[in-house]
Amino acid sequence: MLYWMLFLTGFGLAVAGGTVTITYLNLVPAGLSWWEFFILIQSRVECYLFPLGILLISVALFFMKD
Repeated sequence: MLYWMLFLTGFGLAVAGGTVTITYLNLVPAGLSWWEFFILIQSRVECYLFPLGILLISVALFFMKD
C-alpha cells in the first residue's frame, strides 16, 4: 500500500511539473530563445516537480513485486 501511495504521489508531481514546463514553453514563440528558456526552467522550483515525480514513480515501481 505504501508503494501505491508513493506511485500516485509521484504521478501527481510529474503531471504538475510537466504541465508547468509545457506552459512555460509558450514563451518561446513570444520571443524567448531556447537558451533563455532552459535558464528559466532551471530557475523555477515548480519545474523540478517533474523529475522528482519520475524518480518517485521509478522507486515505487522498482519495489513493487506484485
